[in-house]
Amino acid sequence: MTKNQKNKIAIVGAGYVGLITGACFAEWGNEVICIDKDKDKIEKLKKGISPIYEPGLAEILQKNIRQGRLFFGQDLGQAVKKSEIIFICVGTPSARGGKVDISFIKEAAQEIARNMAISKIIVTKSTVPLGTARNLVAKIISETWKGSFELASNPEFLREGTAVFDFLNPDRVVIGTDSQNVKRILLNLYQKVKCPKIITTPENAEMIKYAANAFLAMKVSFINEIANLCEGVKADVKEIVRGIGLDKRIGSQFFKAGLGWGGSCFPKDVKGFYQLSKDNGYNFRLLRATIEVNNEQKKRIIEKIKNLFPGQKLGNKTIGVLGLAFKGNTDDIRESPAIEITKKLQKLGANIKVYDPKAMPNAQKALPKIKFAKTPYEVAEDADLLVIATEWEEFKKLNWKKIKNLLKKPIIVDGRNLLNPIKMKKLGFYYIGVGRNI
Repeated sequence: MTKNQKNKIAIVGAGYVGLITGACFAEWGNEVICIDKDKDKIEKLKKGISPIYEPGLAEILQKNIRQGRLFFGQDLGQAVKKSEIIFICVGTPSARGGKVDISFIKEAAQEIARNMAISKIIVTKSTVPLGTARNLVAKIISETWKGSFELASNPEFLREGTAVFDFLNPDRVVIGTDSQNVKRILLNLYQKVKCPKIITTPENAEMIKYAANAFLAMKVSFINEIANLCEGVKADVKEIVRGIGLDKRIGSQFFKAGLGWGGSCFPKDVKGFYQLSKDNGYNFRLLRATIEVNNEQKKRIIEKIKNLFPGQKLGNKTIGVLGLAFKGNTDDIRESPAIEITKKLQKLGANIKVYDPKAMPNAQKALPKIKFAKTPYEVAEDADLLVIATEWEEFKKLNWKKIKNLLKKPIIVDGRNLLNPIKMKKLGFYYIGVGRNI
């Protein structure tokens, strides 16, 4: 395959990773078909309707569908036959005990093998346990397809809310393969991005993905520990982050004190990585502590709320919650600290009202007996306090004077340190943040 030649690509799984991957490969001029079992999802995608909220995604979906580079379907067999490179982008959820459920990987590999007629390049992009590409995918395909094929691991490093930008402007591309031919073809596929390209073994590529997510989760838990200590020693975590973040060896990214990490990646990947260490006879103490701190962080915010009403139960209190997504700029509620906190407050008897700019349709099944408000102001009306549980930028721009007048008591528990404590106190709010002593 010569430089600048376009590839025919099949994406197995049109979930978060698969959809971003397929759309961005098409944006680079490749012919891409995304396959998924969900008929309703595929029908929407054919019309250019994204099933997830991700800034910039709808635009490149519609553009590349219109220009005849991006297709969607349910027939994996036809996609395998027509493609040269097949990316496995199926889900790898947590199983019991923290292990990774790789059943969708197995199913995808079996289906690919049944439909191969000539040699293909099969690439795992899903986050998988070490050895999955070589010891599982290759073995399954070899049991059915007796011809040649080539294999690679090409992990993704996408942040929800900036995933399209991250794919098109990566910090690095990691390609795990033993094949010089695959190396050449995948380097050609990523030729448009100017970043380091790491060529390594499939096992190293799989480990790089786990190690990256584990370290980022650890940074969040670390700064939450610092924030908790700040509350006892009258220091301000924002100033601490400013001071240490300027050190080039440390950096400031992922140093946001708050309710802890959630979403579709960190919880399952950190637990999966910890289980992997245990299975191999190693006690990964830092990783265990990272998980414990994250679990405790959500309990601390509940205690702060309970302490606002000493000697009282929350049964006669109305609490407004702003934010349901696990982070801003996404509608993803998987492992969302905001959802968990809302459920705990509800169990304590509080009357809850919630609002989120994008995540409410997804949250309605998770919170069946909660009042979903149409605006943040409706959430604030007659509430005893307001909790900020997701860091949506639009919450900063609310008319906080109006909100103060709507609340029964001008109390804000800012679980994301989104607002300026000095400004809020000047407006007359009783403000509680995470590690803020202002």
